[in-house]
Amino acid sequence: MDDLERIHEALQQAVAAISRFVPGAVKADQKPMGRGPVTEADRVADRVLREALLGEGEGWLSEESTDDPARLDKQRVWVVDPLDGTLEFVAGIPEWCVSVALVENGKAIAGGISNPSTGEVFLGSESSGSTYNGQRTHASALTKIEGAVVLASRSEVKRGEWEPFRNAPITIRPTGSVAYKLALVGAGLADATWTLTPKSEWDVAAGVALVMAGGGFVECLDASSPTFNNPSPRLSGLIAGGMALRKQIRSLIRAVASA
Repeated sequence: MDDLERIHEALQQAVAAISRFVPGAVKADQKPMGRGPVTEADRVADRVLREALLGEGEGWLSEESTDDPARLDKQRVWVVDPLDGTLEFVAGIPEWCVSVALVENGKAIAGGISNPSTGEVFLGSESSGSTYNGQRTHASALTKIEGAVVLASRSEVKRGEWEPFRNAPITIRPTGSVAYKLALVGAGLADATWTLTPKSEWDVAAGVALVMAGGGFVECLDASSPTFNNPSPRLSGLIAGGMALRKQIRSLIRAVASA
């Protein structure tokens, strides 16, 4: 079984395990220090994914597991968000997902994301390309930013962080779960997404793998390529989209920042 098959099988197991939890009718607890909500479904998915994926000599980094620094010495590390978009899950909004990435020497080489509410499954790797529900797919081929569909964090929109882009020639579509947004971009179902606020590695690793597998681009705010399995698993922000839009997106963000 290759890495992508392992990811797909693990996703299927996790989705089956949490199928008894009804979105919109789930109790959420609050994590310490204001780190957001967590549900029993998060914990169940984490246990199932760890059992299905973690092999000998591999490391593990998950939002719902205690971080083991031994991962830093591993060449291959699973970076997992058992349930990304918990706010949407609790609210019954179908924009949450199970997110799994395989990182090798700091690079996300394969990823898979499953949205149980919609039945969507996104899979991709640098060696085999990307698929959406089993069909070959590619990131957006749009060449002009005018009219581009840009997925924005629902929370960031509510906080007013996208207000500076209101006059830009783009269509802003609020969407939950950063992993899901990246998956949609990787599959060409949206043209771009970005966040100018810090994110954890588990939020974005699988999505980064999917965008890259689909032929798109992903960059940190400083234009560097994102790396994973760092001592502090945080990224300052992220920009992703169809390859032809890279310079135009950069120019738009710079223009807004300097306004």
